[in-house]
Amino acid sequence: MTKVLITGASGLIGSGLSKKLIAINFQVNHLSRSKKNIPNVSTFIWDLNKKEIDANSLKNVDVIIHLAGAGIAEKRWTDQRKKEIIDSRVESANLLYNEISKLDSKPKVFISASAIGYYGAVTSDKTFVESDPHANDFQGTVCKLWEESSKQFENLGLRTVQLRFGVVLSEKGGALEKMMLPTKFGIGSALGSGKQIIPWIHIDDVINIILESIKDENMSGTYNVVAPSKNNYNEFTKTLAKVMNKPFFMPNVPAFVLKLALGEMSEIVLEGSHISSEKIIQSGYEFKYPDLTKAFENLIK
Repeated sequence: MTKVLITGASGLIGSGLSKKLIAINFQVNHLSRSKKNIPNVSTFIWDLNKKEIDANSLKNVDVIIHLAGAGIAEKRWTDQRKKEIIDSRVESANLLYNEISKLDSKPKVFISASAIGYYGAVTSDKTFVESDPHANDFQGTVCKLWEESSKQFENLGLRTVQLRFGVVLSEKGGALEKMMLPTKFGIGSALGSGKQIIPWIHIDDVINIILESIKDENMSGTYNVVAPSKNNYNEFTKTLAKVMNKPFFMPNVPAFVLKLALGEMSEIVLEGSHISSEKIIQSGYEFKYPDLTKAFENLIK
């Protein structure tokens, strides 16, 4: 039985992934800041501030899936919050690295979350691929450091995979739930120009790609985890309203309003470019939901 340790397991991806792994007979451990009673899961404690980790969490583990990280869109980007966002990703990986380096029997695979923020907050005609350089803005810097902290595990002989997630669409939680609320009341609207691309992906495809990362020994390095369909914000919100059978006639929310409300963080929703999914397709992965309408129809009941 394959034994997997997941950090950030209480999040949108981690919770769904845990259920899937248990269903297909994986042994699942969680590394958490607090003890939780979850059926069929062993939970172990770590403390990043004290740089402490329960050594038993790593015993006989085959795969580590590192999803931990402070939510990038949860709070305004003060200097303190920026440090927290980076440290929660990088220092947590460093702590794992230090502990694993002490083990005689080490895991085989280290899979880390990353994000399409690697390419920065930009709206352009360019389609970004994995070999493109990171942006020099905050999102680009976070993802660069995030991925570097994962790649260091190669020094210990682990196969490493960095998954650059797009906007994850899920039935509960995440971006879709927030966008559905105004649409439900007939006041859905695009943000800013509406021309910015939303590189999205269905939660089922996210989980399935992580499973492929575990199973496929040829997978290593970085992969964009986004659906092949390319939709801008106007298309995204109009498709959402159509699937929900709601009117769509509200004007776009002006960019300056979002900048006043969110500060620098507004770039998350005001900018976006095409992100290529060709590399993950070439690896052999076949998307379950490559089309936005089909994804919404599955998620919106």
